[in-house]
Amino acid sequence: MKSLSAPARRSVPLRRSDVTPAAPVRRLPGTGAVLGAILDHGPVARSTVARLTGLSPASVTGHVGQLLARGLVRESAETTGPRGLGRPHIPVEIDTGRYLVAGAHIAVAHSTVSLMDLRGRVVAEDRRPHRTTDPRRMLDDLAGRLTPLVSAHAAGRDVLALGVATGHRVDPDSGVIVEHPQLGWRDVPVRDVLSSATGLPVHVDSHSRALARAEQMFGEASTRASTVLLFVGAVVDAAFATGGALHRGPRSGAGSVAHLPLGPGGSGGAEPCSCGRSGCLQSEVSERAMIRRAAEQGLPAASFRDLLDQALTGEARAVALFRRRARLVGRAAALLLDMFDPEVLVVVEPGAGRIPECLADLRAEVAERSWVCDDPERAVVPSSFTGSVLATAGGAVALGALYLDPLGPWPALPAVS
Repeated sequence: MKSLSAPARRSVPLRRSDVTPAAPVRRLPGTGAVLGAILDHGPVARSTVARLTGLSPASVTGHVGQLLARGLVRESAETTGPRGLGRPHIPVEIDTGRYLVAGAHIAVAHSTVSLMDLRGRVVAEDRRPHRTTDPRRMLDDLAGRLTPLVSAHAAGRDVLALGVATGHRVDPDSGVIVEHPQLGWRDVPVRDVLSSATGLPVHVDSHSRALARAEQMFGEASTRASTVLLFVGAVVDAAFATGGALHRGPRSGAGSVAHLPLGPGGSGGAEPCSCGRSGCLQSEVSERAMIRRAAEQGLPAASFRDLLDQALTGEARAVALFRRRARLVGRAAALLLDMFDPEVLVVVEPGAGRIPECLADLRAEVAERSWVCDDPERAVVPSSFTGSVLATAGGAVALGALYLDPLGPWPALPAVS
């Protein structure tokens, strides 16, 4: 496996990219909670924020003052109660006109660089196939692609940070991709390399955890209490969150479901999994498995995207392949529902998101196999970001860090006292 031990030393200029930490700020408890309430309900009165967060009005006023000073929120037009009754108030809302975050998603065959505003909306993206799997060269290429994307689409807004997401084992604390078997990567210090190359704060996490956090911040409201997110692509993995916190595990291995056995009927002439067994979830439902099955049926598809396009236009064999995939994913979903009993399970898989029969088949499989889930229509939902999953994942890593600690050392933000 390829490894990387030292950061690249190439400067990529970006707006306000000085990495000198901002002056220390006084961290008031609950500033992240206040920012989250404004994200959820803005434009919203400070008094309503106090009620939503359980903080005192004076405390909320202090938090909002610091968020205003940092340019993360703005005041809206003054409003009054019904028929002009009640004391006028000035609502606050997320300010999307001053800052962006950048994102990078590293897939098996391609990578996506994106820009996202502070409400989680993708502003621009650039997806390209890998020219190399060498980690140093690939990360250098990602950094180089970011500068023209910012120049073309930032519209004067400063970039606060870069978030990086990928599959398999990622350690967010160290900013290291611990292991990515398909790329042949082990212990790649992504944060060090990209912070040196871009001058930005860099945050790194698995794409499943990133997308679970994105659902909680910007997507399916029912994910707030507890959620399992199942990602099905070239890589198959999962994430579990409860009480707003994502579980990683002591070795950053939580959500490693690629080798979950599907049981009888899963394997139908499939090649053995990389683990040496057959019938593993990833070996049956990954993009590579789908392309191989299409070839076996004489269905020409140069890539997974080609196969999906054919299914979306109604090609019967392609649709059948996606429906088979949905049923197998439904088996895994039923197991995860029984294991974690979450409020909702989010399936990140294009068939479930774009082909109604696939979502129906997946839910039917859950209904037949789960001992816990009594309402698959409510409990099993497609991704809120279907069509922009990869562009969302990287940016969500950076936004998750920002909303967790909005008064932290974000170099592009002004210091507050």
